[in-house]
Amino acid sequence: MDHWLKASAAELGRGIGAGEIDPVALTEAYLTAIAAHPFRDRIYARVTSERALAEAEAAQARAKAGQRLSVLDGVPISWKDLFDSAGVATEAGSALLKDRVPARDALVLRNATALGLVCLGKTHMSELAFSGLGLNPVTATPPCVNDHDAVSGGSSSGAATSVAFDLAACGIGSDTGGSVRIPSAWNDLVGLKTTAGRVSLSGVVDLCAKFDTVGPLCRSVEDAALMLAALEGGKPADLQGATLKGKCLAVLQTVVLEDTREVPLNAFDTAVAKLAEAGAEIVKIEAPEVAEAMSLAGPLYTAEAYGRWGEVIEASPDLMFDRILERFRGGRSVGGPDYVRAWQKLEALRATWNERVAGFDAVLCPTAPILPPKADRLMTDDQYYVTENLLALQNTRVGNLMGNCGVSLPTGVPSCGILLNGLPGQEERLLRIAAAAELALQEG
Repeated sequence: MDHWLKASAAELGRGIGAGEIDPVALTEAYLTAIAAHPFRDRIYARVTSERALAEAEAAQARAKAGQRLSVLDGVPISWKDLFDSAGVATEAGSALLKDRVPARDALVLRNATALGLVCLGKTHMSELAFSGLGLNPVTATPPCVNDHDAVSGGSSSGAATSVAFDLAACGIGSDTGGSVRIPSAWNDLVGLKTTAGRVSLSGVVDLCAKFDTVGPLCRSVEDAALMLAALEGGKPADLQGATLKGKCLAVLQTVVLEDTREVPLNAFDTAVAKLAEAGAEIVKIEAPEVAEAMSLAGPLYTAEAYGRWGEVIEASPDLMFDRILERFRGGRSVGGPDYVRAWQKLEALRATWNERVAGFDAVLCPTAPILPPKADRLMTDDQYYVTENLLALQNTRVGNLMGNCGVSLPTGVPSCGILLNGLPGQEERLLRIAAAAELALQEG
């Protein structure tokens, strides 16, 4: 049964449908693996064994009766610890929310449960989701699958590592500035960042509601498509016949290649060449509006985050990791008029960007310009922490600022991803491009 733990969610779902995999045995295999894993307590904040087994037994009965609810009925997944789960603590990686126990599941969890997915538990994350590194001395810091002394990326750190270490078939995370895509890249997974406003945030502990999004971290583009449908209670994208032939892909030159280090840059260049070999036309583009938008990120993010959490934080600031506390407090000096003007400017820049990239099937860049940094140095070197955190978020944040959807794919080089950005609300179209790109990268 160990091979089940390395299978994609779609493969497991098909196995259940064919009668080759028993949902209860599958869930027990995951729970056993979690219990025995040396990084269990650094990846999972809470394991919901009773719920998982009860849901697996129900899935088993449906499978035997030929009444499965979806392709993923009976597949066990993990949930980042900011999705409300009835009767189980949801603390968002912060001592400020210790023992916060919601009465009801988040809507996305209810949707997934209604389609038969099994909830294994809640995974660790950056404190209140406000870091791209995944370093959290308050609760736990999950290790990178490729370097156990390095961070795994954040803020959906446990979501990524639960999959990368074979402790879940998929992890559900959130992305405000890169929190699905960075840990996906650093742990060699597929990560889908959805368009802000598409997937419900009801019952999700928010950071910056205008930028917050929900998305899966998984083993394949097929899994990403199926999980998006499960989160929404909708229909998955049709990936059949996806091809790069006749497609035009832009390679962004502005901002995203600045300070990109040698290994991620070489991995990206090689990946782009493989996409070209598969039939895609590659066009380099400059976009000055991206640089302008990046200058607005500080006030927009910190002002909203501090406006949401300031009172809670200042009541007990000593409970927070000082680096995260400092980042929140950066929003105290942003005035209301400045915040409004920044949003007005961003909306205008988004319109310019959307017009510029409308003729392309996707816009490409390295998912992260750096490799996962060492956790010990991040804890002891303040300037290194600031520099690495900003660099980690540099490329992914372009998509959040411009309002895009995005998919990060593994390049085949450990901890190096290639990011495909699509227009707002065009997830299904982008997933088809990503499916073709995934095949080209695997075959190339």
